[in-house]
Amino acid sequence: MTLRLMKKGATANLLIDRADKRNALDMAMWELLPRLLEEAHDDPEIRLLVVRSAEAGRAFSAGADIGELLANKDDVAWRGANQAAINRAQYELARAALPTIAFVEGDCVGGGCGIALACDIRVATRAARFGVTPARLGLAYPLHDVKLLVDLVGPGQARRILFTGDLLDADEASRIGLVEMLADDPDELADRIVSSSAHSIREMKRFVRRVLDGQTQDDDVTRRIFAKAFAGPDFAEGATAFIEKREPRFG
Repeated sequence: MTLRLMKKGATANLLIDRADKRNALDMAMWELLPRLLEEAHDDPEIRLLVVRSAEAGRAFSAGADIGELLANKDDVAWRGANQAAINRAQYELARAALPTIAFVEGDCVGGGCGIALACDIRVATRAARFGVTPARLGLAYPLHDVKLLVDLVGPGQARRILFTGDLLDADEASRIGLVEMLADDPDELADRIVSSSAHSIREMKRFVRRVLDGQTQDDDVTRRIFAKAFAGPDFAEGATAFIEKREPRFG
């Protein structure tokens, strides 16, 4: 299977497993991704999703399967279904209830870069390279994914990345905000996330999405969420652990 889930404790690894094609994404993979997200979400033991290559040190994803695109370029129905599958996968990944990390060890290009953009946090090794290359193919990039890029790096850097199709090394990607952390693995960050309050992370992730979608002031919903947390079990445990000078143990 070209996409699959592998559990490790409270973390689900979504593995991109198509090494013979440098993890290029075909339509079947785009269609499968939302189902795997739902599977991870429905597992009560899972508190974090990490998207990564199935083979250590290999490309995260070379992007769309260009051979498949070329073979179907004149099939209007197929192109529409492919676009819908990409849009759905990216939209649902960007709004997944679980916190998400993209761990990038090699090339992360085009549609593969879109997957990394849709994750909450990007961790990269120094061997990673990032690029958005439709301008090299005479294509466009989905508006949703352009917004994800602009939200991270700003409009000027987004234009540079989109207009040139150049590959950025890990240091450059980190400097402009495309990558949040350079590390040989995501384990330390993952451990910190899964040991935090799942309730807090879930609600603050929703708040960040509200901000990115244009909300700038609290409303009745966000005020109610903020107030209700004080009566919750996670606040009781977190506050008690703080007073007792120990690490909290959230359920």
